[in-house]
Order: sequence, then C-alpha cells, then structure tokens
Amino acid sequence: MARRAVEAASAKKAIDIILLDARGVCTFADYFVICSGDTGKQIEAIRDEVGHALKREGILPHHYEGTVDSGWLLLDFSDVIVHIFAPFEREHYQLDKLWSQAIPVVRIQ
Repeated sequence: MARRAVEAASAKKAIDIILLDARGVCTFADYFVICSGDTGKQIEAIRDEVGHALKREGILPHHYEGTVDSGWLLLDFSDVIVHIFAPFEREHYQLDKLWSQAIPVVRIQ
C-alpha cells in the first residue's frame, strides 16, 4: 500500500518523496509517505492520484485532513499516512526531521 502511494505521487511529479518505515517509532501508523507539490493544482493532483490508485486496490482512506489552500493535505489509510505539502509548509513543519528515527525505505528527489 505504501509503495503504491509512492508510485502514484511520483506519477504526478511529486517532489522529494520519502517513504518512512515508522513501525519502530510510532504506534498509530506503520508507514509515512511525505512529498511536496509546487502548486495547489499539483498538490490536488497528487492527492487525487494517490486516492484513486489505492481505491483501485480496494483501499479507502480512513480520514482526510487539510486543504489545498493550507499547503498541507493528509490522507490516512490507517497503516499508511500520506502527507502532501507545499514547499513552504513542508519546511515549516519538518516532518522529515520529526520522524528522523523512522527508517527511510525509499527517497525520490
């Protein structure tokens, strides 16, 4: 599921995609996918592609948060949480650093 999310984000040209194995440091999710989009339209396209790709696999999100206008979207698929940021918000929230003890599985820059 996490790799499918990474593939979907990559298909929409997401920037600096990272897949973190958080099982050793997190109790509420197994994996985090963190990526960025340059524009609101790209962020929306990444969200839609991830949602559609996982839906084709029979996987529906448990929860959504954020808005395109806020520069941050979260798609919660229970075991996998996908964060899609605008560059400024990604630098501000620094989730990559917050979860630095998680194991990087994939990084696409």
